[in-house]
Amino acid sequence: MYAIVDERILVEEEETLEKLGYKVIKCPKTPLVNPAISSHPDIQLFKIDQKTFIVHNSMDVEFKNKLIAMNYELIESAASLSCDYPKDIFLNAYQTKEYFIHNIDFTDKNLLAHMKNKKLISVKQGYTKCSILPISDKALITNDPSIASTLEPLGFDILKLPYGDILLPGYSYGFIGGCGGLSPKGELLLFGELKSYAYHREIMDFLQKYDVKPISLSRGKLKDRGSIFFI
Repeated sequence: MYAIVDERILVEEEETLEKLGYKVIKCPKTPLVNPAISSHPDIQLFKIDQKTFIVHNSMDVEFKNKLIAMNYELIESAASLSCDYPKDIFLNAYQTKEYFIHNIDFTDKNLLAHMKNKKLISVKQGYTKCSILPISDKALITNDPSIASTLEPLGFDILKLPYGDILLPGYSYGFIGGCGGLSPKGELLLFGELKSYAYHREIMDFLQKYDVKPISLSRGKLKDRGSIFFI
């Protein structure tokens, strides 16, 4: 199994992923967006299904070739990345078995074309995937009030936490969704130690409800490196 991650991950984080049985694929930097998020996977690509990715239309060729060699179909975005919001968020969406969740006004049209089998849910937060840390198909952790208020009436179990106490150099704080990802094994892999987070007890109680085990990939504070994609 593979994990697509920010190319700037620590050696410790890469080694821990490998010990857990994942081969690491590093998402390269793009000069088109803010340097703080320039190699975040959830800015540059979106996993449509088990065989298909959509990537931004200036994606690094070597990276694309790696995925093609693994028999993935790649679709290029219609929109082009830029530092100016909302031109950096058109692939930063989240999906469940039933729903596609994003600020739909700004979703790439080529991505939307492949979501016709989903119920489209629009939220105000354009950095949707950055703002969602999934725990199960209908349970998640978020810092964003608009995501929580939109999804709770649909039956989602949501732990809403305040912003802050997550490292993202260049910004005052990072987003909870960028701190890691839920693995196919049902483990929550995190860039940093959960015990160092101000709201770790709330998260631990929430994880226990779903029998999800947190695993720290590195020591120290939680860090926003963009979501991990497992393939």
